[in-house]
Amino acid sequence: MSFAGHYTYWVTIFLMVAGLYIVIARGNLMKKLIGLGIFQTSVYLLYIAPGKLIGGTAPILADGFKIYSNPLPHVLILTAIVVGVATLALGLALVVRIREAYQTIEEDEILEKDRAEEQRR
Repeated sequence: MSFAGHYTYWVTIFLMVAGLYIVIARGNLMKKLIGLGIFQTSVYLLYIAPGKLIGGTAPILADGFKIYSNPLPHVLILTAIVVGVATLALGLALVVRIREAYQTIEEDEILEKDRAEEQRR
């Protein structure tokens, strides 16, 4: 098992760890959305990488072709990308509304303002 033979898996692991670290370690809501996007990309790569066969062709029956690539993973990931873009758009809209309400997008400042408001009641 060599590094060069499985570089897509190593890239996937790196992207997963980096995305998860950004989501956990950062308090800025925009940075958290970027981390989620990186994590999502790593999942796409993890799912698509084994779907490509060396020497495989599109699944169109023709003489002379014996190895075909499965198109299903690519179709599923295309759907996941569309859902991911819609989710990211919703997240960005929520960040804009939070910024309007709290004048910040830092998680700790938002929680502090919520605690102060709760104590006033």
